[in-house]
Amino acid sequence: MATYLVTIGLILILMLAWVVVQQFYKLFARRHPELGPFRSDNGGCGCCGGGDSCDSGSCHSH
Repeated sequence: MATYLVTIGLILILMLAWVVVQQFYKLFARRHPELGPFRSDNGGCGCCGGGDSCDSGSCHSH
């Protein structure tokens, strides 16, 4: 039983750590705009985070 509780706790900690890393990444990207746009989790390039900007041909998928 203890193994299950430890496993559930570790998974919860890893998920929370991932959220914290994402927040730090967003903060870093906001503080350093010279490094390029923030890349979202949807798999697109950073310029596509605004929605319809991909339709204008500004993003190129590789």
